[in-house]
Amino acid sequence: MMRTFVAIEISNNETINSIKKFQNGMKIDAKPVESNNFHFTLQFLGEVTDEKSEKIIKALNSIEFSSFSINLKGIGTFPKPEFPRVVWIGTDEIGGNMLVELSKKVEKVLKPLGFSSDKPFKPHITVFRIKKKIGNITNELKNQKITDFGIQKIVNIKLKKSELTSKGPIYSDLAEIKAK
Repeated sequence: MMRTFVAIEISNNETINSIKKFQNGMKIDAKPVESNNFHFTLQFLGEVTDEKSEKIIKALNSIEFSSFSINLKGIGTFPKPEFPRVVWIGTDEIGGNMLVELSKKVEKVLKPLGFSSDKPFKPHITVFRIKKKIGNITNELKNQKITDFGIQKIVNIKLKKSELTSKGPIYSDLAEIKAK
């Protein structure tokens, strides 16, 4: 069994560097996500067998989509800045809507295989995970000058495997589906 999810990776170096700069500027007791792990999770699939993953890859390969660009901007927290568990970066509205449409295509082809999303997809990239109670970080977020992180062109989606280790998750690619 392996833990899997469908993702879009952030690969534009300038954008990655500006996210790293933001992470370095945040003075909070939280674990920054490694820059090679910046991604949007289109759908989390959980534990699947090798056999099931082959069916998933086949289904994902049936998706047709064109490449498009999104602007990474805005900062938020889940569930809220007073009790943050996650700090994330969002997208512009048009790019975000296109990501939502893409996530719906993913959900549609995977539904027959027994996968469904527990909550609607909200375009975001996790940049910090917060394990302990660190209190209200509203001011730290306000003090951040960077709110526009640059552009990412969406040219593929990936089925990824996640191995949880004590040092954090290790992601590897199982399949890549390219924009038509």
